[in-house]
Amino acid sequence: MFNTSDSLPVILICGPTDMRKSIDGLTAIVAYDLKQKPCSDRLFVFCGRTHNRLKILQWSTNGFWLHYKRLEKGVFQWPGIEDESLSLQVSPRQLNWLLDGSPLNLEQAHPKITYRYHEN
Repeated sequence: MFNTSDSLPVILICGPTDMRKSIDGLTAIVAYDLKQKPCSDRLFVFCGRTHNRLKILQWSTNGFWLHYKRLEKGVFQWPGIEDESLSLQVSPRQLNWLLDGSPLNLEQAHPKITYRYHEN
């Protein structure tokens, strides 16, 4: 199972990605198409044309992780391309929704609440 940190930004690469690409091909997309640093503390998420395959590129200290998930049934609720943006930043919570098969704008989810204790 793949777990994400609440502080790690998640970048979805909009549109279909050729799932034959490995680390070098995906880092090239991040560096040249998105103009971002592949070796940064971010998760870069790619989805195939049929929306049943997903890859996550992650830098870790001295090398890349490449996480891969293929659905045997169903598809990921992958967002379409809106306006001219090539990528979309989402929260780790939204990534977990996506991995679980839910849309990014899950309306029935409880909002995040930060409890603050005040001493009198």
